[in-house]
Amino acid sequence: MAIKMDVEMRARIQRLGEARHRSMHWMMKEAIRQFVEREERQEAFRQAGIQAWEAYRSTGLHATQAEADAWMARLEAGEDAEPPHCHV
Repeated sequence: MAIKMDVEMRARIQRLGEARHRSMHWMMKEAIRQFVEREERQEAFRQAGIQAWEAYRSTGLHATQAEADAWMARLEAGEDAEPPHCHV
């Protein structure tokens, strides 16, 4: 696999690699690994949101913002609080 990049970017990667005693190859593989992991987490979050929306649309079950805020306030206060029950 080949990656085309401008001279400035190549020099920046080279400098970072030298400062960290890593090869350019390692630096690029690490950057790609971090990017893919971040994008996978973002996509999983997006998919969970879509699933939650579809569940709401099919059942109508929900908790109000006030109920969620009250629950979060209890958690912030250190209580071991159960989440609010969903209702129609």
